[in-house]
Amino acid sequence: MKNILVIGAGRFGTYIIQKFAEQGDEILVIDRSEDKIDKVLDFVTSSLIGDSTDPDFMANVGVNNFDICVVAIGDNFQNSLETTSLLKELGAKFVVSRASRDVHEKFLLRNGADKVVYPEKDIAEWTAIRFSSANIKDYIPVPGDYSIFEVEVPTSWIGKSIVDLKIRQKMHLNILAVRDKDADFNMEYNPQDPFKDNQSVLVIGSDSDLQKYLGLDY
Repeated sequence: MKNILVIGAGRFGTYIIQKFAEQGDEILVIDRSEDKIDKVLDFVTSSLIGDSTDPDFMANVGVNNFDICVVAIGDNFQNSLETTSLLKELGAKFVVSRASRDVHEKFLLRNGADKVVYPEKDIAEWTAIRFSSANIKDYIPVPGDYSIFEVEVPTSWIGKSIVDLKIRQKMHLNILAVRDKDADFNMEYNPQDPFKDNQSVLVIGSDSDLQKYLGLDY
């Protein structure tokens, strides 16, 4: 369980709050709007109505006590930038700030953000890659030109095992899990079991190897 500070209770902030709440984290939310605060009260431990760019107000929040501070302000970049900078000045351990344009990321990182998220861009990239090939079921980018995909088992793999195909040695890919249709992922899949029709695999590898050996077009 972590202590989380979320600043901004708009749509993005609300989704973040709900996800942290599902994980059992303790959350303090700050927003200028009482109406927005009211909509997330069921998910947070505590709330404050106030201006996150006000040094006097923020000095009383105790931002250094939180494991993560999330700046989820999306409608006013100046406020997002000032809040990010102020959090660092007050001793925040880790600040995640939202960007809505490419240029915002540079300024946020220069002004104290440890990590910048760009929801619209991330969703656009995920959507384009997810639907670029018919056999892709899910996609997770990994830093360093690597990716994780859930893909349908290629027809040429059916009846053969991970060992038979020498997937790691020949293709430089790693199978993380196997899933039967309508079932959960099996993380302890026997590498000697032959692949079956209607299965999918969770596989990690470099983008070039994934494209080469799985025929992914992204």
